[in-house]
Amino acid sequence: MKSLNGKELADFIKERQAHEIRSLEKQPVLLIIRDSDDPVISKYVNLKIRYGEDIGVKVIDFKASSAAEIENRIKEANLDPEIDGIILQLPITDKDKTDELTSLIAPEKDVDGLSGNGDFDSATATAILWLLAGYNINLETAKIAIVGRGKLVGAPLYKIFSASNYRVDLFHRGSDLKELANYDVIITATGVPGLITSDFIRPGTVLVDAGTASEKGILKGDVSDEVRERNDLGAITPAIGGVGPLTVSCLFDHVIIASK
Repeated sequence: MKSLNGKELADFIKERQAHEIRSLEKQPVLLIIRDSDDPVISKYVNLKIRYGEDIGVKVIDFKASSAAEIENRIKEANLDPEIDGIILQLPITDKDKTDELTSLIAPEKDVDGLSGNGDFDSATATAILWLLAGYNINLETAKIAIVGRGKLVGAPLYKIFSASNYRVDLFHRGSDLKELANYDVIITATGVPGLITSDFIRPGTVLVDAGTASEKGILKGDVSDEVRERNDLGAITPAIGGVGPLTVSCLFDHVIIASK
């Protein structure tokens, strides 16, 4: 069974980015805004900080205490010529404010593609495309299912696939997951640990698990352990190092582009 190891691909991209940044006149700067010390959020912020250090991008980690402070910091950063990219690290405490706040990010600085109206596509959705292309997964002839319609993965990925005229269906809360057995490629990003069980997956399926959640401080994906124990799948992302590393690589690609 093929392992869709995003870390291997990300290592090559990282080398190219470091070389590219050395040729720039100005060091790229990324601002991360968050309002939580949740272990999952802190893990991903720290990954981005370390990645930036490795390739030569300055990463600013700003901790806000309220939605109002987030709004003010975004507006300041929009006007700051030194800041090339802005990320609002989700989820935020006041989830009802998410769309309002992400829409404030200047289009040319929305490197995570959260607003859907900026200069860049969703970094996570793009990372999944890179991952599938890197392992020669043919999407043109496949029947594709996306589980979850969140703004980070499901919604933008469905939009991209639909624009490419791929055969794709979107599953959401209330959908009959048993229907997944009819699909060749399944991409899941719900943040519900163990949601995708072996009963839903037929032999030969390509499975991309982009879901993340924390259970007692341990990161969990959407795919249950019983699925990962199977050896009759076409391909599957590993429990660690699947989509995540490529998402970070894509994000910093956007920062480099924005800095130019």
